[in-house]
Amino acid sequence: MTIQSIRHNGQPHTRRSILCGLAAAAGNCLPWSGVSAAPRLSRWKIERPAIGAIGLRYQGSVIAQKAMAHGELAALCDVDRHVREQARAAFGSTAAIFEDYRELLAAKKVDVVLIGTPDHWHAKMLIDACRAGMDVYCEKPLTLTVDEGRVIRDAVTSTKQIVQVGSWQRSDSRFRLAIEMIRAGRIGKLQTVEVILGKNETGGPFEISRPPKNLNWNLWQGQTPDVPYIAERSHYTFRWWHEYSGGQMTDWGAHHIDIAQWGINSLPIKFRGQGRPATTANGYNVPLDFSAEVEFENGVVMTIGDTGRNGILFTGTAGRIFVNRGTLDGTPVEQLATNPLARESYQAYSGDNLSRPERSGKLDAIINHMGNFFDCVESRRQPLSDVESQHRSISTCHLANIAIRLGRELRWNPQVERFQDDAEADTLLSRPQRAGFEVA
Repeated sequence: MTIQSIRHNGQPHTRRSILCGLAAAAGNCLPWSGVSAAPRLSRWKIERPAIGAIGLRYQGSVIAQKAMAHGELAALCDVDRHVREQARAAFGSTAAIFEDYRELLAAKKVDVVLIGTPDHWHAKMLIDACRAGMDVYCEKPLTLTVDEGRVIRDAVTSTKQIVQVGSWQRSDSRFRLAIEMIRAGRIGKLQTVEVILGKNETGGPFEISRPPKNLNWNLWQGQTPDVPYIAERSHYTFRWWHEYSGGQMTDWGAHHIDIAQWGINSLPIKFRGQGRPATTANGYNVPLDFSAEVEFENGVVMTIGDTGRNGILFTGTAGRIFVNRGTLDGTPVEQLATNPLARESYQAYSGDNLSRPERSGKLDAIINHMGNFFDCVESRRQPLSDVESQHRSISTCHLANIAIRLGRELRWNPQVERFQDDAEADTLLSRPQRAGFEVA
């Protein structure tokens, strides 16, 4: 069974065409059965789409800046007062500012929401925004757990909102070309995929202290356990704590494993993993020296490791392709000089905007990724990094982490999204959630 064959049929709903300012975008993924619809007659809240940005540190500010080509920043939200005030000043706007995203949504001042928060907040904010009638661009990874993805899928299907996940490598010309070459049979029948993510960080024990007065620590924690403040828990280093993320498996993996699974075009059925537990009290606690092996329904085997050259190696019966953020190489790539692959013949996504130039590199690729999102906000088509594909690829990351944690082979049923005859493993598909912050 392919990923495409299990997509939900999202029915289009109407909306007024966007008055785009600086068009810049493109992107691709296996769409749901999205169909263009006639625009509705109602107006945007302001002349162009009104944008609300939630989470305004580095990546949140990056996507907010890229979105300004397509709309106006009308609302800014961050649980850190210094961050939200600095963002407002940097963007030179008169945007309303909020500490609690729920107040931003309740104000009904925006048409589109950007989510650039730590991982453990993505699911709830996305669901709440969709139910408030807003389209969403959400940073990767889509979820903290497998079960969150199931709830997101239901919410997006019922609300018919457009959601783009910030897996921007799908909008990078090198990664896209690699996938299209595989789809076109340029490496023969795909057999194996090797993914190298890099090492998880080590550190601790760290000092417990009072939260800074500018930070709402309770809101930062959200659904996760209420624990004493440690500076290294928050901001960028949250990704090395199991409570808030999944280490490199869900950080880099949300990019590389997503691309790998896009190329494999199938769903996983078997997982094996190993790693060394991190045991330092009040320290980073994601597994060390990790590796995993994943078998897919179509017979392809993917290995995941933390040692070696960061990137993805696709091996088929007729050749190999290696791709990362700086490189696309292999004999099939060299053969493009005499046997090119026309962009018009690409197969992996049917909604390409060919008027936009191809881009590569993070900041440029995000331009196209954001553009694809706003294209889809207008057309009501499914975007490049749609909810179903991203739920499935980040689920593979979560399942690999579960296999590493348990240290044994796990069999997965991708249709019902449960392990086969393994109640213990099933308990790890979700996590306890603090009252008031549940994802439901």
